[in-house]
Amino acid sequence: MKYAKTVAVVAGSVAALGAATPASAAGTPTAPRISLTTGVNELTSAVPQIPDQVVNPVVDMVGRTAESTREDVDGSAGTVTDVADGAAPLLGGLPLGG
Repeated sequence: MKYAKTVAVVAGSVAALGAATPASAAGTPTAPRISLTTGVNELTSAVPQIPDQVVNPVVDMVGRTAESTREDVDGSAGTVTDVADGAAPLLGGLPLGG
């Protein structure tokens, strides 16, 4: 029973000290930065810089792929136009007389 009383006294003392001590904050909070320019600058400063030796080959490959795709689309469009010009005129999917 002695131990239980000792624990109760210690717990009560700690609770009393906690209640008597004024609350203190870690520090005054600062207002968030709301400026778009400041936000963009913070983001770009946090992003690691990628060297040109890595970026330039990728940009060149994307450019070549886009050019090749454009040439393929132009060729396909020309083929479709030629086929449409050579087809018989249709009305509602049925060929017109001629």
